[in-house]
Amino acid sequence: MIQPPKPKARADKVSLWQYMRLFRRDILSAQPERLYRAWMAEFRTPFFRSYMVNDAEVIRAVLKERPQAFPKSGRVGSGLRPLLGNSVFLTNGAAWERQRRIIDPAFEGGRLRETFPSICQAAQDAAARFAGHAGREIDIEPETSHAAADVIFRTLFSIPIDHAVAHDVFEAFQTYQRSQPILNLAAFVPVPSWVPRGYRRETRASARRIRRLIHQLTLNRQAEIDAGSAPQDLATKIMTTPDPETGQRFDVEEMVDQVAIFFLAGHETSASALAWALYLLALFPDWQDRVTEEAQGADLADFSQMSKLKITRDVFRETLRLYPPVPMMVRETTQAETFRKRAIRPGAQVVISQWHLHRQNRMWERPDDFDPTRWETENGQACARDAYLPFSAGPRVCPGAGFAMIEGVMMLASILRDLRVELGSGPPPVPVAHLTVRSQSGIALRIVRR
Repeated sequence: MIQPPKPKARADKVSLWQYMRLFRRDILSAQPERLYRAWMAEFRTPFFRSYMVNDAEVIRAVLKERPQAFPKSGRVGSGLRPLLGNSVFLTNGAAWERQRRIIDPAFEGGRLRETFPSICQAAQDAAARFAGHAGREIDIEPETSHAAADVIFRTLFSIPIDHAVAHDVFEAFQTYQRSQPILNLAAFVPVPSWVPRGYRRETRASARRIRRLIHQLTLNRQAEIDAGSAPQDLATKIMTTPDPETGQRFDVEEMVDQVAIFFLAGHETSASALAWALYLLALFPDWQDRVTEEAQGADLADFSQMSKLKITRDVFRETLRLYPPVPMMVRETTQAETFRKRAIRPGAQVVISQWHLHRQNRMWERPDDFDPTRWETENGQACARDAYLPFSAGPRVCPGAGFAMIEGVMMLASILRDLRVELGSGPPPVPVAHLTVRSQSGIALRIVRR
């Protein structure tokens, strides 16, 4: 049976210096093959210990049962601060709790119905752009990035991506995404805050540009709110929601931080998932035909009919399993712990690798196969509870998880309703981790009208 591509694992033993170089270039191929079957693995540096865990009991304790004892690691967060500042993605403790109290109401169930027309319009426009490439072979990653960015700008600020500022943010983010490694010097060596972190000049420049543009959008929105003329989109909802405990709202600078992470989490991750989903459906055309048949039998402009797209939803879920956009999460121990009868010191890094957990060969049946039917099996349902974390879990679960699922299903259905994607002429794409799981050299597909 054909298996979707995955990176070639490195040799089991390499030096710390070799590992740092491999990790900086690509976090996925830097890992040994044994991690796909390990329950826990220890990684040592002269400065700290790191533990990758695939054990459901440990993961449950870290993410769900005692999350306060395992805050997000500052070692990883330091690499993203030039763009994300003190966004909800990086904060811990009381600051994070306050941010979530303000943000979460914007993503409650009823809001999905309100944002659906914007998602629908972006999906229709994406289908039209794909149709414009009919008869040609293209790299689909730029197209899926364009489509996902359009969704974010429409739902956040009620502007399409062809709006001048939205387009400038999108262009700057493409530069940032390719130049920003997941980790920098602080991930491996304890350094004082005043020591330069080794950010690339291109990364710093694109982060500053993105934040300037977002600041402009946020200032304009605040003026509209003050004048009573603001559209009722996600930005307005978040900026006008007071913290139920203090009554305070986000100021403009705080909102810039949050919009930056919404753009990263809502655009970059969705673009990654959509690109891999289209590739998988080109690789498995029988499943593509089933998605098309389902889309042609539904009114895609009607939110209530989204529940009919069950096959498409299972395809997208399977894509998120095989190619989770965020491949790893890192937490830090604040006290002595015991994992699998092993003593863990305070300050250790706890790595939960969705990439390895979703392919753990002692939990999943045929973990490297593309099989959307697995979600109906006993094994698939058990693993969905214990070994499937595309949006994290517990209190820090992504607030936009439901939003992302609707977007992914709607995009697939809209694009494939009247079009077919076929494998390109080049070699299979090789997954690598930049900010998200992307292809090393793009994903070439041929677009064909049905």
